[in-house]
Amino acid sequence: MIQEPIYILTVLCGLIFISEWLTKHTFLRHISGPLLVIILGAVLANFGLIPSASNASPVYSAIFSYVAPASIFYLLLGVNLKQLKKAGMPMLVAFVLGAAGTTLGVIVALQLIDYKTVFGEHYAAIAGMMTGTYTGGSANFNAVALHYDIVREGAIYTGIVVADNIVTAVWMLVTLSLPVFMMKFRSNPVLQMKDGDKIDAHTEREHVGPLRLGLMLFIGLAAMFISDKLAAISDIPSVLILTTIALVLAQWRLVQQIPGAKMLGMFSVYLFLVVVGVFCEVTALVEVGEHAFDILLFTVAIVLVHGLFLVTCGWLFRTDWSIIAIASQANIGGASTALALAKSFKRSDLLLPSILAGSLGTGLGTYLGFLVAGLV
Repeated sequence: MIQEPIYILTVLCGLIFISEWLTKHTFLRHISGPLLVIILGAVLANFGLIPSASNASPVYSAIFSYVAPASIFYLLLGVNLKQLKKAGMPMLVAFVLGAAGTTLGVIVALQLIDYKTVFGEHYAAIAGMMTGTYTGGSANFNAVALHYDIVREGAIYTGIVVADNIVTAVWMLVTLSLPVFMMKFRSNPVLQMKDGDKIDAHTEREHVGPLRLGLMLFIGLAAMFISDKLAAISDIPSVLILTTIALVLAQWRLVQQIPGAKMLGMFSVYLFLVVVGVFCEVTALVEVGEHAFDILLFTVAIVLVHGLFLVTCGWLFRTDWSIIAIASQANIGGASTALALAKSFKRSDLLLPSILAGSLGTGLGTYLGFLVAGLV
């Protein structure tokens, strides 16, 4: 087994490139990039091409300790809370109700399975992870998982990721058809938002030079150093402190104008996830195999309760069904899928609100996830 750090990093970065290329240029485009990079990492580790969990490299520990928290920090720098007022009260109310529905869903889902047998001692952390991810996206999922060290439980972690991907994909289809379906039962009024068409299209391209990249790296590393020091003298998780610092910095125009955060955040996420895949040894997956149905049931129940709760609220308050669908997608899939939904509805007035609601979820989900993990 080759243990040289430079070899391991070379392979990990190569897997990130391959997964992105495959999801953009082949039939594998129907698989999410994050899931594919986990699968590729697992395949190479189980075939002995790179070290697995049983003979883990120090490179993996460094990625868990430094790269993963950095990914959360950089992704949160895109959350501009000052713009949330443009989302409009109906969208914000629907989003908050959706988050409440997610929390209720986690509580109900835990009662449907023998969670102590399925998840063992990690059940509270997993409840927090699912609350976070179905409040606003995977950044919250990873933040809670990192603090409770669930990322090293490769089989359980991957089982949940797979179930999450399946349910998220199906839920996209549900929310696409929700307005048309619900209009047959009640013709809720269509609410027109303002400023929805004043939005720049998302792009992966960022013009980053050495000066700005160096500044962005300095900001991220300084924030991680400060959060670790504050966590050492308090009972507050380091990741939660880092989340708060990121949200505070994200409100400064000076920080908003520095490019590179999205690029660093996404690459860090992929590097973190490929190592998660490496920790998925076949022998461990076999152990979780008998609980696969329970994991899927747990995940499906959370989203179903969330959906039923939000649709019921939409019925009672006579909210625009398109807003209900987009708010739900902002909870379950995050800003990008909410934006895609608004585009598919041909509602230019809801483009900006969809992204801002998703951004709110990215900021809120980590706190809610830790709250649920602490209370369960």
